[in-house]
Amino acid sequence: MQYSSDIQSMCPIQRGDLHPSAPIPVEGRMIRPTEVIALSGLSHGVGSCAPQQGAAKLTLNVKDGVIEEALIETVGCSGMTHSAAMAAEILTGKTILEALNTDLVCDAINVAMREIFLQFVYGRTQSAFSEGGLEIGAAMEDLGKTQRSQVGTSYSTRAKGARYMELAEGYVTKLALDEDKEIIGYQYLNLGKMMASIEQGIAAEQAMLEATGTYGRFDEAVSTINPRHA
Repeated sequence: MQYSSDIQSMCPIQRGDLHPSAPIPVEGRMIRPTEVIALSGLSHGVGSCAPQQGAAKLTLNVKDGVIEEALIETVGCSGMTHSAAMAAEILTGKTILEALNTDLVCDAINVAMREIFLQFVYGRTQSAFSEGGLEIGAAMEDLGKTQRSQVGTSYSTRAKGARYMELAEGYVTKLALDEDKEIIGYQYLNLGKMMASIEQGIAAEQAMLEATGTYGRFDEAVSTINPRHA
């Protein structure tokens, strides 16, 4: 190690005891990590690209510093969906430090990786206080039974008002309006449920009917509209 002449000319001053770093919670244990392999947990990070055209949500399940499970969800950018496909192949098997310094193809996913890294190193993971952490497959459970991301798409203009297009229940097919033209409910199609039924051999038309439902006071509607065309 090299020291500048200014440092070499200084007299040494003894310091007190070097206190250890503060402990952080890691899967039900309090530890003072000095290496990345000491970190485990499941957590989430969200990032966007510089022009903020889209966002990515990253969920990682890490065991002994190594990414064992990765879930990547994107919104708002068509190119990011393909970046997520490539990142899914890149992430698993790497330590979180390696992943932090790996090009994950899309800036939004890279930012999400940075944010989730902070969750791990500061002991703020979702499973920080869960003894033994969460099993591999826990990230998939975030998608629910239909294994589709929670997507919400709504649009509005001052001139024509709001249009709900996709909400937690599914793809919105009709908006219910009352006598004042205010939204009081909607009809939706759960695409995940419909595709699962089709895979089981149910005819597409029947599967669509079984996957259709309503929310709110849909049955009290004075009129209904297609939110995409009316």
